[in-house]
Amino acid sequence: MVELFKHIIHLDFEWIFSNYGNWIYFILFMVIFIETGLVAMPFLPGDSLLFTAGLFARSGYLDYPLLILLLFIAAVAGDNSNYWIGRTIGLRVFQYKFRGKPIVKKEYLDKTHDFFEKYGRSAIILARFVPFVRTFAPFTAGLGRMTYSVYLLFDIIGGAIWIGSLTTAGYLLGEVEWIRKHIDLVCIGIVILSVLPIVIKFLKMKK
Repeated sequence: MVELFKHIIHLDFEWIFSNYGNWIYFILFMVIFIETGLVAMPFLPGDSLLFTAGLFARSGYLDYPLLILLLFIAAVAGDNSNYWIGRTIGLRVFQYKFRGKPIVKKEYLDKTHDFFEKYGRSAIILARFVPFVRTFAPFTAGLGRMTYSVYLLFDIIGGAIWIGSLTTAGYLLGEVEWIRKHIDLVCIGIVILSVLPIVIKFLKMKK
């Protein structure tokens, strides 16, 4: 399990496919579900995993329509479980500790709350593309008891755009030889672009 986790973090799809075969669909489903569904796991790959999955679908390792469907279900199901965790457990989650340290840092919740204040309901959609905020947005919506029907609508739209755009980008650009040979650099670039808004905001706050 530790070995699998290491290869997931490094987006080593070839190793996962060679060792688990079609179970790779279940593995990818669970990664997206956990990354969006558990407030304690915001560090799992999201954007870069979707792009890489699309690229490997182009290479013939994965079935593209099935991949899109499964990842979309995982994203929406994960967000909704996170919403209900926030709605039922609420602030008590910040009392849980591991080795004397809180499992979930309250600063992440505060940043997500500010994100909601700035962008309103559209934050549900926009948060999909921001690491950490993506994980805490549904929790915050549940904590604030956002009307569920409204939340669900925007969550479905956001999930479709997030999964569809990044996975399709990887699928379409999978034909570019340079990208296939430098997938590690591409993933690093995606991560940088994803966290750039957070870095800019942090620098503005410091200034």
